[in-house]
Amino acid sequence: MSEQRIVRLPDADATRGFGRALADILRAGDLVVLTGDLGAGKTTLTQGLGAGLNVRGQVASPTFIIAREHPPLPRPDGSRGPALVHVDAYRLGSLDEVDALDLDASLDEAVTVVEWGAGWVEGLSADRLEVAIQRPRGGQVDGTTDTPSDAEAEDPAGGERVVTVTAVGPRWDGVALPSAPVAG
Repeated sequence: MSEQRIVRLPDADATRGFGRALADILRAGDLVVLTGDLGAGKTTLTQGLGAGLNVRGQVASPTFIIAREHPPLPRPDGSRGPALVHVDAYRLGSLDEVDALDLDASLDEAVTVVEWGAGWVEGLSADRLEVAIQRPRGGQVDGTTDTPSDAEAEDPAGGERVVTVTAVGPRWDGVALPSAPVAG
């Protein structure tokens, strides 16, 4: 049985805050599969995950390098959380290319986030969070128009995002999915 949560986020800051909220329920071995159009907020959400996991380095789109690992920084109590492996599957053209990334080698020790991963990485784990991000353009949530509103054109970080989180697999039984962002 899959649990699903839909959250409306007013802007990029709230999207990062929701990423921090998701980080609170993640642990080593978790797979997060992100989908959404270009500019929807996949990397923005991952920046929040990185902040929430307290990892080293700036979380940026790994489009041209495909995968980037962010090691954990020490927490105030001296412990460390999991690393963040951030993958962008946009440029991958086959399952062989996905296999060549050897993501399963670090899967147990890190939180692995794969942008554009739907249809490519579900075989890595029966337990995963599938996160779909829609950024309505021109006031349409269903994607019937892609013309940005005047406000969106003036402020690329502005504009609502609609995030649908689906928890798949027994790992998520009894885990409450966040319903709001965490302030940064």
